Amino acid sequence: MSGIELSALEHCAICPRRCGVNRLAGELGYCGAGRLARVALVSLHPWEEPCIAGKNGAGTVFFSHCSLRCLFCQNAVISHKENGIDVDEERLAEIFLEQQERGAATLDLVTPTHFAPQILTALRMAKKRGLTLPVVWNSSGYERAEIIDVIAEEIDVFLPDLKYFDEKSAADCSDARDYFSYASAAIAAMVEAKGAPVLREGGILRSGVLVRHLILPGKRKESMRILDWLWETFGEKIMLSLMGQYTPMYRAAEVKGLDRKLTTFEYQSVVDHALSLGITRCYVQERGAASEEFVPKFDGTGVIR
Repeated sequence: MSGIELSALEHCAICPRRCGVNRLAGELGYCGAGRLARVALVSLHPWEEPCIAGKNGAGTVFFSHCSLRCLFCQNAVISHKENGIDVDEERLAEIFLEQQERGAATLDLVTPTHFAPQILTALRMAKKRGLTLPVVWNSSGYERAEIIDVIAEEIDVFLPDLKYFDEKSAADCSDARDYFSYASAAIAAMVEAKGAPVLREGGILRSGVLVRHLILPGKRKESMRILDWLWETFGEKIMLSLMGQYTPMYRAAEVKGLDRKLTTFEYQSVVDHALSLGITRCYVQERGAASEEFVPKFDGTGVIR
């Protein structure tokens, strides 16, 4: 049997924090998560990359809590606060199947890592009942490579962020100085597990790795270093998505320079750098994507039948 068993919650070391709490006994980890998976929204999401969303939208399942503390998080109401509804593995499996019934292009699990045991248990249940959608592990990238190796059999597509290259940026913005060391190793494990991207009919990503990078104001050169590393390390074994949607939300004003939107020059200079490297398997965004209007309403829709 593949995956991480629920017993892993007894001394939790799922994410790089490895805080060691007993979540089975009701203790909460650094991430804020306990025994049950907490879900904030189940939806058909049209604004994911085309190979994830397809014509009908990605079947997103937004999980509450997070192992990072990003000061600019647009989903702070669920990542840093208590919003969401606790569900057991049986209900989670039903949610996955309901997304398939709605015609979702993929099953898009958003910020799933701290609920890996619960999700993998539910995925096995759902697959026995007919789940065939490509399963997308849509994460912050802040993961242990060992965990990726274990869960890869149940996951079809890895959709990690690669947020930072510099330790100071990661520490100042997300309280995770070791972010790049963990994320780089995790992405390497994802590529090792899945190989080059495979698209099925309709352009939907059936298997592979798509790395997202959100360009931050004042940090375009760091973004270029990230692109250099990705290209030198993986070449065309991965797809990329360069996001220019940064909007100063939550506590962004606490870090100098993050209290403004990205300029057109900053975004375009990173896109131009990608082109100069020879990168072609890359999504770019229209400038109008930088708006709070694109943040989902986390009202619990779809969680309770």
